[in-house]
Amino acid sequence: MPYTVPTDTDVFRAPSPLRPELQDRLDTLARGHRVPGAQLAVDTGTDVLTLHTGTADAATGAPCTAGTAVPLGSLTKPYTAALVLLLADDGDLDLDDPAAEHLPDLRDIPEVTIRHLLSHTGGLPTGPDSDTAAATTAGRYLSAVCTRRDLLFAPGTDFSYSNAGYVALGRLVEAVTGMPWQEAVGSLLLQPLRTEPAFLGDARPLRPIAAGHAVNTATGRLRPTAQTLAPLEAPAGALLASATDLAALGAALVGRDDVLPPSVAKEMRHPEPTARPGTLADGWGAGLALYRQGERVWCGHDGNAQGTSCHLRADPETGVVVAFTGNAGGATALWRDLADDLARLTGIRVPAALRPAERGPAVALPDCAGAYRNGSTTYRIAPGPDGAPALSVDGDLPLTLVCYADLSCDLLDPATGRPEPGGRFHRDPATGRIDRVQISGRTARRTDDG
Repeated sequence: MPYTVPTDTDVFRAPSPLRPELQDRLDTLARGHRVPGAQLAVDTGTDVLTLHTGTADAATGAPCTAGTAVPLGSLTKPYTAALVLLLADDGDLDLDDPAAEHLPDLRDIPEVTIRHLLSHTGGLPTGPDSDTAAATTAGRYLSAVCTRRDLLFAPGTDFSYSNAGYVALGRLVEAVTGMPWQEAVGSLLLQPLRTEPAFLGDARPLRPIAAGHAVNTATGRLRPTAQTLAPLEAPAGALLASATDLAALGAALVGRDDVLPPSVAKEMRHPEPTARPGTLADGWGAGLALYRQGERVWCGHDGNAQGTSCHLRADPETGVVVAFTGNAGGATALWRDLADDLARLTGIRVPAALRPAERGPAVALPDCAGAYRNGSTTYRIAPGPDGAPALSVDGDLPLTLVCYADLSCDLLDPATGRPEPGGRFHRDPATGRIDRVQISGRTARRTDDG
């Protein structure tokens, strides 16, 4: 059965008087945020509204259409997770199996389960940078990263976002199916969802694709950016898709499509009790982020590749799905502004970003100073010029921390001076000493050599 790509003529478009106003807002916001091209899909279960604007590639002027595939970055992960859940539903594996039973590369950490990998609760570090990963094999990558000495916490007790965990899940898919990850996700998931496969590194893509873009600081012009994801990291971030494609996945995740059995969709949405993702989301399931909006909990995921920003939200209670893609770094802010417009014009209130928590007064936290590590990444906290703690990651420009009594912290935006959600500290219950810090969902363990 051949794949089919949605086009402007074969995607059902809701006859809505709001279409022109939403289109105008998308056009205006894209210009204002300097995003060459963007897509929006809103599926209510009875109507589908799809919009797009601008160009897929600023260098060539190729148009951004409903069928243009955009590098999804980490929004690849829900597809890999769904694939693993389908294999579990078929009886090929159990989510509570030790991952090492299927992957000898993880034999040093036999207590890490498949469920831990799916929910980022295994204590694995993020993994090496893509340049380092490109110079090795997946087996060597996992053997080097998934070691007892590199565990950030006891598996199943906390949360740290980890690309390495999804590299392992991709290897698991290959071990169980006997197919490369790209072939398995294409035949077992993308084809049933009517999504034309497109991956980073495709020499001859079968559909139009978008480039990511960045602003040239010297000229102020937008320029296409190269995608640098290492091939072995494909299960964590190599998929390209459109907002319409993402909406199809969202419909399956909330039970409106039998591509995912109800038990699989429910398992993916079920919150893991120890998963505290901090600034990434309100909770996490087996492959999905969970976002609270009033009394409802939406599911979905965000993804950023080089110069792209993509977002999926789905409400299991109403079945509403909203998906967005943009091909420049400013698309994250565009998405948040567009969500406000969507609420104003349609009443659909999408949790585009976490709302800042109510904080008490800032407190001194002098014992947070020190060095923390996540794999090869070093987080260093030291007093800044004004005496307040400042965080530097791998020697980058330090950012001032604002600490609170509940051990949460904000980072001061150097451009605006406003506090932005940063993360949290953790005290060892036995010693009372701060032994970990979580920044943007990634946990780093305190070291003694700082």
